[in-house]
Amino acid sequence: MTGNILGAKAREAFHQYLGATGQTKTNILKKIINNLGVFKNEIISENQKDLKQGKIDGLSDAMLDRLLLDEAKIEKIKESIETIINLPDPVGKVEYSINTDEGLVIHQERVPIGVILIIFESRPNIVPEIAALSLKSGNACILRGGKEAIHSNIVLGKVICESLKKANINENLIQVVGTPKRELVSSLLQANDFIDLVIPRGGKGLIQFVSKNSTIPVVKHDDGICHTYIHHDADEKLAINIALNAKVSRPGVCNAMETLLINQDFPHQEKLITAFREKKVELRVDETLKKKYNFAKLAREQDWKTEYLDLVLNVKQVKNVDEAVNWINEYGSHHSDAIITSNIDVAGYFQNKVDSACVFVNTSTRFADGGCFGLGAEVGISTQKLHCRGPMGLKDLTSLKYKVFGKGQIRN
Repeated sequence: MTGNILGAKAREAFHQYLGATGQTKTNILKKIINNLGVFKNEIISENQKDLKQGKIDGLSDAMLDRLLLDEAKIEKIKESIETIINLPDPVGKVEYSINTDEGLVIHQERVPIGVILIIFESRPNIVPEIAALSLKSGNACILRGGKEAIHSNIVLGKVICESLKKANINENLIQVVGTPKRELVSSLLQANDFIDLVIPRGGKGLIQFVSKNSTIPVVKHDDGICHTYIHHDADEKLAINIALNAKVSRPGVCNAMETLLINQDFPHQEKLITAFREKKVELRVDETLKKKYNFAKLAREQDWKTEYLDLVLNVKQVKNVDEAVNWINEYGSHHSDAIITSNIDVAGYFQNKVDSACVFVNTSTRFADGGCFGLGAEVGISTQKLHCRGPMGLKDLTSLKYKVFGKGQIRN
């Protein structure tokens, strides 16, 4: 199977699906929800195979958490799809309308992008959630996951395929690639006659490979090198609770904090550091903090640019908000960053100056998520600026079309 063959099948299915009604879309999504229940035991069984192999391969606890599919996570996926069902359909929405002097009526409407290729790592829940977003927004989708979730991805692909069949929809509308061979990825990235957009979700190596080899437009969902800055006037309890949540709640996800910036005048610095030690977080600190906390490791230059996805945290002391902003803009990945402060002016300054997709005040970066943002689920969190940025949902899976209505007018 080549990229062109998969792409051609998807393109044909997309053209058949164009103009699908809201009721048709809802019918498919409800069948997916139902089949997630019907195939629940098989999904969990196949996922256990991936988890077993992951442990053999030495995956960290954080990565195994990303890989896990249990009853609770399957229920959460079903809830996400139910939310997507209830969201307004972006397709057909008129974004702009004008009646011209010549008597033309012009509408600019949202339309599906077409065939979308998703290349991802680790998280099998991506399969049904992105499939649901693609179907609701009228797109065809090819999903290629990593080898660490191969059994889980295949059975979830089966769930979607059965749902499409029962709804009398071309099953090639959503294709889950059942082989992790990299040669097929290279072939898909060259299938620009059939595929309209590529979305990679994963580590730096995957993003670089896709960006270098794709002849198709790419929306990157890059590293989550997220920062939290503790201003000198931050409330002690608030600062500690938020910072701990940002790092410890789920360290293996892209919205987890990787670097903590502490104002040099923050009076509760030692309590904050102690809180992380008690949670068994490995600390890598700057030279100033190393003198105070000898148990911590001295951070190297590369550490400040690393997405650990584990219980490892960089900590740096800064003089003021300007130094924090400059540091984040230089070392961050423009994903999600936060400030903890009681000063509303400082908070506004920080939000305006930090050049990231999501900038939080007095809350955790862990909220950078399509579900939390009311999108039902997300394709990912875009770290670039065209054509979308931040959590990518239904609207971001559409393009624009002009529809022009006349009564015989000709242009002089």
